[in-house]
Amino acid sequence: MKVAGIIVEYNPLHYGHLLHLQRTREKTECDAIVAVMSGGFTQRGEPAIFSKWARTEMALHAGCDLVIELPSAYTVQPAEWFAYGAVSLLEATGLVDSLVFGSESGSLSPLKALADLLTNESPELRLLIQNHLKEGISYPAALGQAVASLYSIPDQATSLLDQPNNTLGLQYMIALNRLNSSILPETIQREQSQYHDLQPTHEQIASATAVRRLLFSDVQQATPYLPASTMSIIEREIAAGRGPVKLDQLWQSLFQQITTHSPQQLAQYYDMSEGLEYRFKKILPTLQNYSITDLMTALKTKRYTYTRLQRLIAHLLLGHTKSVLNIEQLEQGPGYIRVLGFTDTGRELLRQMKKTASLPVITKPTDTDHVHMELDIRASAIQASCFAVQQSSTLYSDYRRSPIRI
Repeated sequence: MKVAGIIVEYNPLHYGHLLHLQRTREKTECDAIVAVMSGGFTQRGEPAIFSKWARTEMALHAGCDLVIELPSAYTVQPAEWFAYGAVSLLEATGLVDSLVFGSESGSLSPLKALADLLTNESPELRLLIQNHLKEGISYPAALGQAVASLYSIPDQATSLLDQPNNTLGLQYMIALNRLNSSILPETIQREQSQYHDLQPTHEQIASATAVRRLLFSDVQQATPYLPASTMSIIEREIAAGRGPVKLDQLWQSLFQQITTHSPQQLAQYYDMSEGLEYRFKKILPTLQNYSITDLMTALKTKRYTYTRLQRLIAHLLLGHTKSVLNIEQLEQGPGYIRVLGFTDTGRELLRQMKKTASLPVITKPTDTDHVHMELDIRASAIQASCFAVQQSSTLYSDYRRSPIRI
């Protein structure tokens, strides 16, 4: 069986994602698609708009055959670690032949040239990146400037890094190199909408950002941009009081976290550095409006970017201390393959994985005692705490739910 892998968030799944799935099958002629998907929180540090179970359903109805969860330890991370965790899981299945990702460039060769160059990141490059980040520019821009300073490569190659999907695709390819993986990368050009588009620019395809904005303002306005199966799941979840979820709904939890912790205690959280713990304590009493959005606006400086602050807030909310989450642990890769859902074809993949997987394949939390599982359970519970209707079955869904079968 020929198997393609994809890395997704489906927050929520829209027509652009459906097109990606169709192009994946056309490009690879695969028999099955394995999706690695974020759980309760997303890469940018926000709680997912709907639960991982609802989003798994969306994925299976759209054409994925097997959905596995990317541990939150790797989800709420910059592109390098997000990519490393997700690619490691695809590699660990022992089944995936190709990794298909979207990119603005639509061309594999310039990304591959950069990936081959950057696979073994030199101390000089790492230092240059960190220095540029301190100037307040984004990671893609910092990487591009550092690469241009150290290596003689065409300007068009470094300019690729100004675009988020290209940057993430580059990190996927670097991860494949570092894992010495036989999985072949493939890319599909992003069509009709761009990653950061706030408003739809096409009659059917819109960015996930634009779709979320529509869902928060008027659910029915999002209908043209969502497959019927996705819309049906969203309407069911909203009717049951299970979303949509916004980061600001976690304000009270964050407020309690900051006010009940000393600066020294805050400094123990992952990615809390450079005196940010004191800045949190100093800024909080000065706010006129109490919300996470207002707090981040007040905290943001040239040095502390919005994205970094949002991820840091997620680490605070999720209890990601430096003792349970650190670079040494991340370098070891995920410790398990958590199955969220599958189709009939996916069930056959699971049978094969029992023979080929290099990690334990689990369907419930009690199947492993890995430290990252506790973080995953916590992420799902905290995201579910934002639901309008509070039930133990949703707050502790990791213990109550079996993988979804379609």
